[in-house]
Amino acid sequence: MKHLLFFILFSCSFLGKAQQTSGIDFKKAIVDLNTIDAENKSVNGSVIYSFDVLKTVDSFYLDTRNSSFSKVLLNNKVVKYRVKEDRFWVLSTLKPSMENTLEFSFYSRPKKALYVINSESEEQHQIWTQGQGQYTSNWLPSIDDTNDKIEFDICVTYKNNFEVIANGKLIKKESTATHTTWQYDMKQPMSSYLVALAIGKYNKIEELSASKIPLRYYYYPKDSLKVESTYRYSKQMFDFLETEIGVAYPWQNYKQVPVKDFLYAGMENTGTTIFSDAFVVDSTAFKDRNYVNINAHELAHQWFGNLVTATKSKHHWLQEGFATYYALLAERDVFGEDFYFWRLHEYAQELLEQEQAGEGTPLLDPKASSVTFYKKGAWVLEMLREKVGEKAFKDAVKKYLNTFQFKNVETDYFFKILEQTSNQDLSAFKLKWLESADLPITEMTNHLINQSESIATFFKYDCYAEPDSCKKFLLTSEAVELKSKIIPQLKGDIPAFLWSETDLKVRQAIAKSFTVVPLELKTQYETFLEDNSYATKEVALYTLWVNFPESRLLYLEKTANINGFNDKNIRLLWLVLALNTEGVANNDRIDYYAELIEYTSPNFDFNVRQNALSYLQSLDGFNDTAIKNLILATTHHNWRFKKLAKSILKSLSENEKYKDIITNLEQEKP
Repeated sequence: MKHLLFFILFSCSFLGKAQQTSGIDFKKAIVDLNTIDAENKSVNGSVIYSFDVLKTVDSFYLDTRNSSFSKVLLNNKVVKYRVKEDRFWVLSTLKPSMENTLEFSFYSRPKKALYVINSESEEQHQIWTQGQGQYTSNWLPSIDDTNDKIEFDICVTYKNNFEVIANGKLIKKESTATHTTWQYDMKQPMSSYLVALAIGKYNKIEELSASKIPLRYYYYPKDSLKVESTYRYSKQMFDFLETEIGVAYPWQNYKQVPVKDFLYAGMENTGTTIFSDAFVVDSTAFKDRNYVNINAHELAHQWFGNLVTATKSKHHWLQEGFATYYALLAERDVFGEDFYFWRLHEYAQELLEQEQAGEGTPLLDPKASSVTFYKKGAWVLEMLREKVGEKAFKDAVKKYLNTFQFKNVETDYFFKILEQTSNQDLSAFKLKWLESADLPITEMTNHLINQSESIATFFKYDCYAEPDSCKKFLLTSEAVELKSKIIPQLKGDIPAFLWSETDLKVRQAIAKSFTVVPLELKTQYETFLEDNSYATKEVALYTLWVNFPESRLLYLEKTANINGFNDKNIRLLWLVLALNTEGVANNDRIDYYAELIEYTSPNFDFNVRQNALSYLQSLDGFNDTAIKNLILATTHHNWRFKKLAKSILKSLSENEKYKDIITNLEQEKP
């Protein structure tokens, strides 16, 4: 049912669903995935769609790819159909009516959107989906248009001893000797790109939000010691966002699931965020590379994007800008005001660099970059809040979400409500911030200076022109963020008192300031190898190895048992340095080279593989096994990794040393 207020407030140029223009309004889908064949990467299942007919039609369709159909019934009767141009057409005349049903069985072999991670180890075997930008219709016949919102209830049968996770509430679970059936129920509609499925070897823990929403955190059994550091602040941020937004969390529960070789950092599937297991971190990695921002961003999407969805890409900032902004608000609640404004400053710098490169666009340009949709979108909300005031802004957001819940929106919908709550004309603001490609950087900078004493101080000092003034300031300042920003400007001229600094972030800024380490600072610089930071250890190991050849074996000995982040940043660097260090035994070199080659294999996450391949390229050290793994990487589902692999392969193909090897191996490629 349409909200009456919708028609009162706005001219009805937008009907809400693309399918309504063809007379069909899909309401609900009962999905039964009875066979998921991991070996053949195929899906067998059936679907019962419920729908209303709004006007007489002689046919209607679902989007589909790489699928075949059988047992097609319309209102329980056999009906003619055809599959043409990625659409499954049902051929029948229907008059306006309610509660019709379309039932069918299907077989799909998706090329994308559903991914199978087959591994020699059952512990690493996974299946997961990614609908945004890929289309759920690749594995489940559905409606690609985000304006069509459907309630999806999903039933999945899979092998015993695997966890099956999908949108909604688990209402039934039954097992046979070999398989288990999981039945999930949704209560509200969503766009099909938000349908989620994840299967793997998981344990989970659960806690309740302040509003009694179940919060479930999934993890690999081997990562039990990383659960706290991975999901740190989850409940705090959930409770904060419910309060800050002023609208109750709209779904039955909230689940978070890490997966191997994910396409992005995270994806906000309705009630079920899937994220890259690169962000499953220990307490040391947390300091440099944690899940907090992604956690908050995907959670904010549960309101902005999932509950209320943009009609088309022109208004994409209503999802990404809002999610970026509210994630930043949640981080402010965790890390404080100084953190908040420095992140806004970083966003402003990214936007400025983009503009200076000639790549700036209006926020309402459907082809705008992610930096624009995300970071400029967040800045728009920050400046709107400043302009209209806290109360009017919060009232508008609450009214916006309540008015258009489970519907689709355009930018003007939010602005009209904001003009009502603030009693202001925002047309000039919209022209400057949303419709112009010019970045209001002066206004942004002044806002930061007015709001943050730390940033005001940063703009006050010109450390390049007056380094002594900066050094005097650093002697008395306690502002960690500010100090870490000023130190790089000193270009390695670090005053003695800073070497006693204990904050890891400040120390990391000092460590990164040096490419050449004076002999008199050797002992002090060596202390960076002891810092509880994988990023600092990596920088320090490389810098010390380059600067002090006589101590290389000592540095390798000190760091021999450190892997670093999930991409093995320190271990891979260590192997490369060991292979280039005099005094390392030949037998050890053989082992180290073999280990480096092994990290290029599909047994490891793509981020480990891409680091290993990049190092091998710099060493000009590929062998047949590494080239074979490189060729396999060119078919990987992660487009960034695939792009890197293709680039390296192209470079090697132009090298006489590798030409024949590559030609022979490519002929063997499956």
